Amino acid sequence: KSFKYKFRHVFGQAAKNDQCYDDIRVSRVTWDSSFCAVNPKFVALIIEASGGGAFLVLPLQKTGRIDKSYPTVCGHTGPVLDIDWCPHNDHVIASGSEDCTVMVWQIPENGLVTSMAEPVVVLEGHSKRVGIITWHPTARNVLLSAGCDNQIVIWNVGTGEAMITLEDMHPDVIYNVTWNRNGSLICTACKDKAIRVIDPRKEMIVAEKEKAHEGARPMRAIFLSNGNVLTTGFSRMSERQLALWNPDNMEEPMTVNEMDTSNGVLLPFYDPDTNVVYLCGKGDSSIRYFEITDEAPYVHFLSTFATKEPQRGMGYMPKRGLDVNKCEIARFYKLHERKCEPIVMTVPRKSDLFQDDLYPDTSGPDHALEAEEWFDGKNGDPILISLKNGYVPGKNREFKVVKKNILDTKNTENSTPANKSASPTPSIVTGGLLLVCRCCSTHSLTHKLRALLLLWAPAAGRPAAPHPQHSGTQPMSLSSCAL
Repeated sequence: KSFKYKFRHVFGQAAKNDQCYDDIRVSRVTWDSSFCAVNPKFVALIIEASGGGAFLVLPLQKTGRIDKSYPTVCGHTGPVLDIDWCPHNDHVIASGSEDCTVMVWQIPENGLVTSMAEPVVVLEGHSKRVGIITWHPTARNVLLSAGCDNQIVIWNVGTGEAMITLEDMHPDVIYNVTWNRNGSLICTACKDKAIRVIDPRKEMIVAEKEKAHEGARPMRAIFLSNGNVLTTGFSRMSERQLALWNPDNMEEPMTVNEMDTSNGVLLPFYDPDTNVVYLCGKGDSSIRYFEITDEAPYVHFLSTFATKEPQRGMGYMPKRGLDVNKCEIARFYKLHERKCEPIVMTVPRKSDLFQDDLYPDTSGPDHALEAEEWFDGKNGDPILISLKNGYVPGKNREFKVVKKNILDTKNTENSTPANKSASPTPSIVTGGLLLVCRCCSTHSLTHKLRALLLLWAPAAGRPAAPHPQHSGTQPMSLSSCAL
């Protein structure tokens, strides 16, 4: 019987010039990440930067020419290699860099007004450059990073601690890492030509396929919503391939599709709601898309969206950021050498009514688990939302990092009982990061100065001035503090 395509008629359309982001110097660093990350509020792009690494964060509506003086996120001392928006807070973004660090940033409600050089937290643990960053899909404040030290580190960003380090699993460079739908497993593609399914909390490889693709060029591997693994790579004859694997039996692929002999790495973007996978080749000028089904031959070619200009990178909008009134099923942000161009994929429908077959309930911004619950072994499926009335982004929620202050413990050890009852010292986050007022957890310049004064005053024999707005150690919100 013939296959009934659910999304046979998907049409791509590039945005008009006035809807593009122009005069952007896209990064030239040699690394096969997407260089772009998008959410319903912002588009972030890795750019060329002298004397370090930087990326732009633009409100989606900030189209047109971007001034050279537009503020950047510029705290890294080496080129930025990968960026990823937090799925549970549209104002929080993580970045990995050649400087071996991971940094997490909180973007103001309406975007940057001045350049941002101080992250909310710096995560240090890799010994070589960090090329892969990906947030946990359902647990809050859980971030995975992978470096050229062939290690994977999973962080509790809320405390700034490395909770899991996966060593000795990958003998060579890791090309990519993705989570499965509920974040209980990860899948990796490595330069040794193997794909691995790993249970990170048990620190155990649960499935492995050596030579998933015979070619020497980089591979990619992603989980599908049913638990199968989709890979892109190259044959021995340098043909680009798309393959599907069942982790319960990795001996042979479920199917292999051979495409062409171009040498660009195929970046897969997957929509679990429609089971459509989009393949964007680096250096290609086209996007191919396929529908994945549960019956052989499993992978069905739909169409190709072709343009004239090659793509340097690609951003992919989460489903909740799409315009349901226009029957958008995907939106890409294509990076050229000097601009970013939105590309909209639509399924034309005659009716103006909500198309529930195009928009089943999708992953929303709420987390299912706290970080501690996930590290303790709990799993949680994504919390789904309906797009029937469109998605309304929430307000900026303050992102807090609570770290133990090593200075506090040292002061306590060396102090007399009388000093122990003195006013609380503002905590100083270690690692050259930032000073945080313990009363209200803010990190403004005023609070940094006050924190320094509070530390200095007792040492100089002066009484420590209390915080003018409130005393004690109860946290307060940023808005309730006048400083």
